[in-house]
Amino acid sequence: MNGNIHSIETFGTVDGPGIRYVIFTQGCLLRCQFCHNADTWEIGSGKQMSVSDIMNELSTYMPFIEASGGGITVSGGEPLLQLPFLTELFKECKKKGIHTTIDSSGGCYSTTPMFQEQLKELLQYTDLILLDLKHINRKKHIKLTGLPNDHILAFATYLSEHNIPVWIRHVLVPGVTDDFEDLQQMGEFIGTLKNVQKVEILPYHMLGVYKWEALGMEYPLKGIVPPSEEKVEEAYKLITKEWVKMA
Repeated sequence: MNGNIHSIETFGTVDGPGIRYVIFTQGCLLRCQFCHNADTWEIGSGKQMSVSDIMNELSTYMPFIEASGGGITVSGGEPLLQLPFLTELFKECKKKGIHTTIDSSGGCYSTTPMFQEQLKELLQYTDLILLDLKHINRKKHIKLTGLPNDHILAFATYLSEHNIPVWIRHVLVPGVTDDFEDLQQMGEFIGTLKNVQKVEILPYHMLGVYKWEALGMEYPLKGIVPPSEEKVEEAYKLITKEWVKMA
């Protein structure tokens, strides 16, 4: 089975524990204003790669991955748009004892029977999910990503109910995702989840600006600068305070 792949990073260190073989899939439903992979949005394009192609290349890096306690991470784009491919890939990984991680926004989560059935099977072979919570406020989420967050929060709850280990990630964008009340509410929501192992506040950066320009697109957050370390730490303390209080 083939997947639509945008690119591969062979020595990732920020997308799960240890050294990771990171696959960026092609296709996404969200249109995040701060996205640094806008070239992954188009669905159905990208390089066609088979599971065996990936497993053969992955084997080259296994000594480094195993020594660091790492594994494979599938990011995007949105990996869950390619559930059958992802399931087949993770099945092969588990045969070799490789730690499996998905980096997802949950942006394509659905309660349709087919999606639910395919997701249930995939999660049998998934060790960890990095869940990107873009915004807790529904209206602000629509402005930021183009879609509401109802199904994303439902996905987070689903993972909690099925006890799938999760790291929560939140990108801190000054003036956009750093409101005190919003952060507090996000912490309260995270506190309702029983499967959260870690919370990460990722500072907004401008590394994707050149991609937007190369694609002939106007970057919507022009003029916004990354937050200070102090602001990131404040946001982390606020969210985790509510998370610990509710847990």
